[in-house]
Amino acid sequence: MAWLSLKVLLVGVSFLGCLYPLVDFFFSGETRGQKPNFVIILADDMGWGDLGTNWAETKDTVNLDKMAAEGMRFVDFHAAASTCSPSRASLLTGRLGLRNGVTHNFAVTSVGGLPLNETTLAEVLREAGYITGMIGKWHLGHHSSYHPNFRGFDYYFGIPYSHDMGCTDTPGYNHPPCPACPRGDRPPRSPERDCHTDVALPLYENLNIVEQPVNLSGLAQKYAEKATQFIQRASTSRRPFLLYVGLAHMHVPFTRTPLAAGPQDGTPYASGLREMDSLVGHIKDRVDRTAKENTFLWFTGDNGPWAQKCELAGSVGPFTGLWQAQQGGSPAKQTTWEGGHRVPAVAYWPGRVPINVTSTALLSVLDIFPTVVALAGAGLPPDRRFDGLDASNVLFGRSQTGHRGSSFVCDLVKKDSLSLSRVGLSQVLFHPNSGAAGQYGALQTVRLEHYKAFYITGCPPCGLQTRIKWEENRNHSEGKRRASVFSSRDSTLLG
Repeated sequence: MAWLSLKVLLVGVSFLGCLYPLVDFFFSGETRGQKPNFVIILADDMGWGDLGTNWAETKDTVNLDKMAAEGMRFVDFHAAASTCSPSRASLLTGRLGLRNGVTHNFAVTSVGGLPLNETTLAEVLREAGYITGMIGKWHLGHHSSYHPNFRGFDYYFGIPYSHDMGCTDTPGYNHPPCPACPRGDRPPRSPERDCHTDVALPLYENLNIVEQPVNLSGLAQKYAEKATQFIQRASTSRRPFLLYVGLAHMHVPFTRTPLAAGPQDGTPYASGLREMDSLVGHIKDRVDRTAKENTFLWFTGDNGPWAQKCELAGSVGPFTGLWQAQQGGSPAKQTTWEGGHRVPAVAYWPGRVPINVTSTALLSVLDIFPTVVALAGAGLPPDRRFDGLDASNVLFGRSQTGHRGSSFVCDLVKKDSLSLSRVGLSQVLFHPNSGAAGQYGALQTVRLEHYKAFYITGCPPCGLQTRIKWEENRNHSEGKRRASVFSSRDSTLLG
């Protein structure tokens, strides 16, 4: 009983930001057994063409390219939305924004976050005996119960939202250029509308703000140190662990730091890409030294590049959205064109994931939740529908089939939501509007095998009107272009 009281006391102290590693890693009588560890790394605003092994013009991702050669690279992998908060909510819930309630980005002034009735991946794994940690950008609510420590994560170190959503003393490269935080009685410079000067960007460790404003020049180094410390301590504890790392890269603003060492080509974006690649390399090296055979590392991105940032935006590779570009629009972030949601993805697990394999399976960030839950031997929450699938067979080289077509039966369509029953073994992949046009979260595009359609809805139940637009796609292996269209009579919606 005295031991239990001491543990409760220390947990209470931990929420004040003290002794937290001691609580989680020392007081554990559980052993890891055969349960695997998971490290999920999510890049921010990284284009499909920013990964060197995807696009020969990119030379700045040496560590990621090595990881792809030692594991599996996915060339048809998609974010669950084309902007930050909805994509992250889908990763942690396995559900589209229409289901989990997150259809747009949270702001500095937002008082809510990911709805509290949603069950996160961290909560499921912690219930299964895992130590859970989150490092980096959260962006799913930063007040009271929406904080990561109350959403299943034992340990948190990072920023509550994007690092351009608060002023810093080291503002870095951005369009438009933003000022540093005002000092003393000096009045703030009249900023551009995209600059945030009202609140200095905070850095949290658990519930404590440990730095404000954040020194962006040292943020990547801090993330690398905290991630490697968490992996080391969790491995020593002999308990399985989940580490979710939400990188600041490749979101603006950019800054040069020691982690970005290497050949310099003079562009802030290339330097930032090298810094991100080096950070990922540090995390992988720690995994290799401590728990290589029993740790699954999954790298991907939250959405495509932010085209409006001009030379500070990444590469969509061949997915230039010819039709959209000809109309004067962007084919990247916030849109449902391929460049907006097709993202780099690499899986690494020595001895389990086959090496140097390129997978063409149609997969999504939505699949991370059910796949990790299955590999952990845990169970999906029984009271809800999921939009992802267990991709274990693809990861272990037993299949090249991800999302694919099946039959659907419409049973209910309401004004703001729709529910359909699935009849079949698998599912098509839907992409929600993320701010480019129409209602936030509305399902705007549907992908079936090699075909994709853009559509609008507005019919009575079980009816669907489809507006067909052509998106130019590129065959990865042959480099041939083809225009793909999806027949309106085959169009389906998922509830």
